[in-house]
Amino acid sequence: MGGAEKLLAPLGDKPLLLQTISPFQKCRLVDRVVVVVSGEKELQCRQLLTGEEWSKVSNICLGGKRRQDSVAAGLVQLDDYDWIIVHDGARPLVTTNLIERGLAAARETGAAVAAVPVKDTIKLAGDDRIVHQTPPRQNLWAIQTPQVFRIDIITKAYQRANEDVTDDASLVERSGYKVKLYMGAYDNIKITTPDDLTLAGMLWPRYER
Repeated sequence: MGGAEKLLAPLGDKPLLLQTISPFQKCRLVDRVVVVVSGEKELQCRQLLTGEEWSKVSNICLGGKRRQDSVAAGLVQLDDYDWIIVHDGARPLVTTNLIERGLAAARETGAAVAAVPVKDTIKLAGDDRIVHQTPPRQNLWAIQTPQVFRIDIITKAYQRANEDVTDDASLVERSGYKVKLYMGAYDNIKITTPDDLTLAGMLWPRYER
């Protein structure tokens, strides 16, 4: 979103980040929340996340250059727990139901991620934009968060990480563990562009908390 600060942009009556954290604060199965932010947002986030309303927020820590660096920083704060839920701060339309279903699904294999079936036909192409393959759509899923992991599984995966990844489940898969997909929600969008924020604003009346 260029210079816009998406995590602090207004959504409903609160900044987007607070709307994202709210379902985790209210979820009966969540004990603690660690918020990982970049340096320039740390002070603002600390000022916002004060008071009994955010009693589960135990720490606000600095992330790193890559996604996995930031998640690893959060994991250090939660090493005394059995289960870890990783969620994008820019997905404010998450619900307590989605969180709880993720925890239930993860008990089968130790790792579960929210996902939705792909609606469009997907083409695999090279740098020259020539189509190489059209994979069967019925086997394709778009991955979201929350992503839920047993602590020993995600910790080992991060210890072995030596390349950039775009989601945590990829590291777990490469470590040889099975990852269960559970049904996410098409509304569970990630705010990346101003258009995404506009769409979230249109959807928000269904989710007002």
